[in-house]
Amino acid sequence: MDADATSFLYDLLNTPSPTGFEVRGQRVWAKRCREFADSVESDAYGNAWATVKGGDPEAPRVMIEAHADEIGFIVKYIADDGFLRVDRIGGSDWANARGRRLSIFSDAGEVPGIIGNTAIHIRDRKDGEKAPEVHELFVDVGASSAAEVAALGIRVGHPAVYADGAAPFGKNRIVGRALDNRIGGFILSEVVRRLATEEGRPAATCLALNAVQEEIGGHGATMAAYHLKPDLCLVLDVTHATDSPDIKHPQHGKVVLGGGPSLTHGTANHPVMVRRLMDLAAESGIPVQHEASSRYTGTDTDSIFLVRGGIPSALVSLPLRYMHSIVEMADFEDVENVIRLMTAFVRSVKAGDRFAVEI
Repeated sequence: MDADATSFLYDLLNTPSPTGFEVRGQRVWAKRCREFADSVESDAYGNAWATVKGGDPEAPRVMIEAHADEIGFIVKYIADDGFLRVDRIGGSDWANARGRRLSIFSDAGEVPGIIGNTAIHIRDRKDGEKAPEVHELFVDVGASSAAEVAALGIRVGHPAVYADGAAPFGKNRIVGRALDNRIGGFILSEVVRRLATEEGRPAATCLALNAVQEEIGGHGATMAAYHLKPDLCLVLDVTHATDSPDIKHPQHGKVVLGGGPSLTHGTANHPVMVRRLMDLAAESGIPVQHEASSRYTGTDTDSIFLVRGGIPSALVSLPLRYMHSIVEMADFEDVENVIRLMTAFVRSVKAGDRFAVEI
């Protein structure tokens, strides 16, 4: 990556964007895409999409999609002694929450907090110990009363995320919170850049959608797919890299960090689109891995493929270790190969292409 792309990546990853409060991250993403796209637009709930106009109006319209939101917490109760109680936003893993720093987004701006951790010396452990439930977590913002909390601009309903940012790691990797899935937004921006600036325009118009509210049900993707009416959709999300210790491959499958994009087979994934991706990967020397979906993908693919009369869709996944933690880990070689595969797919779509199951 060049310096501009690298700077944008870390800016995007470090800009908080919890579900329902994605606007800050969406503004960062939109600003970058405006450098290359023909247009950048948004809707009432903050879905944002960048358009690269194709050269052939008869070619199918291709949407590529990732989600912009991250997991977090939300203030649920403020006690008289100044401690806060929180609930989860999305699938936050409260088992590793104690002792973590938070950034709370109040009416007065960003307020630091910590999730309290009673010292091991004085915890009651006589019957063994398990992680506290989310309602048992308490947040300290340095206040001694509810009035002092109010003076900080904090009220019930304010969101929070872990304060940890992203950083390079090892030889060619990155670690941080919210790689799920703002690194997907970065990948979309790079596909947009390459389509708009390299090798001439594709035949197909490309709509790059950065959608809100995936972590609570894929609502933004449904809204935008209905509005934009794409003919095809390529969805990008992260998937579990299962190559760290003690993960059972017969139960969870095998996906290796650094092993290339993962393609999912079954359920919402259209077999003709998946075959096109496999063929393009083989032609371009892009390594791919494979996953099975028996009931649902658990991604925005499930929210898009059934819109209107059905949108042929396929899921491309970036391997990720330690999902929904502050040390999510991705490999930059995988990132590059996902960009290459998605760019190749958009460029491959021509007038007359039919992504339909013949009966």
